Amino acid sequence: MERSQSFESVRHYYGEVLQSSSDLQTSACCIGSAPAPHILSALDGVHEEVKSRFYGCGSPIPLSLDGARVLDLGCGTGRDCYVLSQLVGPDGKVTGVDMTEAQLAVANRHREHHAKKFGYANVEFRLGYIEDLCTAQVADSSMDVVISNCAINLSPDKTSVFNEIFRVLKPGGELYFSDVFADRRIPAGLVADPVLRGECLGGALYWEDFRRLLSDVGCDDSRVIERHRIAINNPELEQRAGPLKFYSVTVRAFNLALEDRCEDYGQAAIYRGTIAEAPHAFVLDDHHHFEAGKAMAVCGNTADMLAETRYAPHFQVIGSKSAHFGLFDCEPATVAEDGSGPVKCC
Repeated sequence: MERSQSFESVRHYYGEVLQSSSDLQTSACCIGSAPAPHILSALDGVHEEVKSRFYGCGSPIPLSLDGARVLDLGCGTGRDCYVLSQLVGPDGKVTGVDMTEAQLAVANRHREHHAKKFGYANVEFRLGYIEDLCTAQVADSSMDVVISNCAINLSPDKTSVFNEIFRVLKPGGELYFSDVFADRRIPAGLVADPVLRGECLGGALYWEDFRRLLSDVGCDDSRVIERHRIAINNPELEQRAGPLKFYSVTVRAFNLALEDRCEDYGQAAIYRGTIAEAPHAFVLDDHHHFEAGKAMAVCGNTADMLAETRYAPHFQVIGSKSAHFGLFDCEPATVAEDGSGPVKCC
């Protein structure tokens, strides 16, 4: 499918075919763990029309956002933007980018409502393409955090999307997103299917191709937060998909110079318990669960993720990289047949 045809197909599906989340034909955009209590509380403050036209596949909103500048790619009607508005507070700023004018019309219609409700206005929406964020006037190194909720799979040029993400992220900035992935490369005929693509399945990346793509754009270590098998729940679409398996995965990565393997420098990290929404533990990924006050051995990459990002005030990282002890001792994690559980270890 040509790039322009892909854009028009997605714009039509999300601008005209879907009028509410009840119009979705699969579970791809309705899966994931229940949001954390502080996010559920923030969701209560979001206008009902905005929530009714939400088509995301997870809850890609990290912790420690007070005062941050956050960019939401494929923001749709702005549900996550209005949640983020409350979490970054009056000193932060949230920018949503989407190419579908009908979606942005809903988002903009409720800006004043949310500004009055929250007591401040810190959200803006821009029409543009996530493959070229210059179309939405997003400057280099201007964002602390980039999120996306089930939108990258819709792009016909994912390499450009990730290049743009790391262009606009500040050094040490974080990419935190949920999206649909496949267990193999998707045949061209299914990629071009307008319903499968609109339902976030046809454009899903094969996981290993995603890993290679990130490496090509300079990100050698990304981390999985959670992973869930997607049930298509539509006999006709299931027949078209055949043996393909789809997963909703939440991923985080940082704009840091990291190694492509986890190396052991004898380091450890202690979570101080100082993030208000997580006083007892901090989850970095599916195999790093930091209990407050307890030292945990970490590889060099993990140490940098904690010490060279906005999480630094919340961690004590012990040791340096003055001595090297080989590869970090970390066995691959297992994955349940239904797709639950971690997909990789360090």
